[in-house]
Amino acid sequence: MSKRRVFDIGFPENAPDPVPAGTEPTNRRSPMAAAISENAEALRDRAEAEARIRAENDALAHEFVRLKKLGVVVDLIALEDIRAQALTRDRAATRDDDLDELKASIRDIGLSNPIRAVARDGGYELVQGYRRLAAYRELLAETGDADTWGRIPAGMVAPGESIEGLYRRMVDENMVRRDISFAEMAELARAYTADPECPALTLDAAIAALFASANRQKRVYIRNFAQMLARVGDALDHAVAMPRALGLAVWKRMDREPETVARLRARLTAEPARSEERELAILRDYAEGVPQAGQGGRKSAARKPGAKTTLRVARGAEIAQLSASDGRVELRLPLDFTAVDRQRMERAVNAFLDALEDE
Repeated sequence: MSKRRVFDIGFPENAPDPVPAGTEPTNRRSPMAAAISENAEALRDRAEAEARIRAENDALAHEFVRLKKLGVVVDLIALEDIRAQALTRDRAATRDDDLDELKASIRDIGLSNPIRAVARDGGYELVQGYRRLAAYRELLAETGDADTWGRIPAGMVAPGESIEGLYRRMVDENMVRRDISFAEMAELARAYTADPECPALTLDAAIAALFASANRQKRVYIRNFAQMLARVGDALDHAVAMPRALGLAVWKRMDREPETVARLRARLTAEPARSEERELAILRDYAEGVPQAGQGGRKSAARKPGAKTTLRVARGAEIAQLSASDGRVELRLPLDFTAVDRQRMERAVNAFLDALEDE
């Protein structure tokens, strides 16, 4: 009987147990497990992408709000949605003669400077750009082209800004214009004081709030114009054409001789169809003290506004000081004039006036 040859097979000491044929390794996932794992990874990736998108959107929203507060966010707004009622405009009610030039410029090169508006009550309230808005409205009316002129570029002011802030935005833009008159600025200050939504209770407070960027002397001029217009503004048809020097001269005489205001109003209302040149002539005559034809039967030479004559007259041991200006004489003497009999005072005044007539 032959012997079998035995072959020894050497296996490594740490070799894994043999896997029976036809079976899979125990550490391989099943198709279901693989699908679940892949779905979880996709969900994680999607969640991370959504988080990144939300972060980007939040950053964009904050940037949009920041830019909107700066007024650099521009949108196209339908003209019919824009109102100009909350703020009293500083422009004259009559049509601006330069509006045709502005319209021509807009037709040729477009609107280079958008208006400013704030969203309010389901529409928009105009803050800056009254002339630009008026030009667009006229262009729409003339052409009927709503696609081109029915909407206007507008910088959006953030909602919630105070009425004082909106007024300041309007005023500061207009202060850089060369053509805005002192009468317009004065009327704006008066309207601001009368506005129940505005915090200013006095004219000085209104001027300080609205024209904070102007120098002190300019604010004084605006106050003087406002005081002058408070007395005679409703009788003027061309206040915006009044030069600064003339307006200040008119106010000085009003302040010095308040009794003359009624005569000025009468002269203005006596010519309801007067031109701009005629109104300015009436104001110059008033400021210079030129009497109206037929007034008192006398005419006097025109004098410079504020001209004054002073003299000292010796009366025994006393010195009488006399100050005379157009329409006014003031006499100062160490004497209680209230103790003088009324009839004697009248005779003295008549004698004084008779002596002037004799001259």
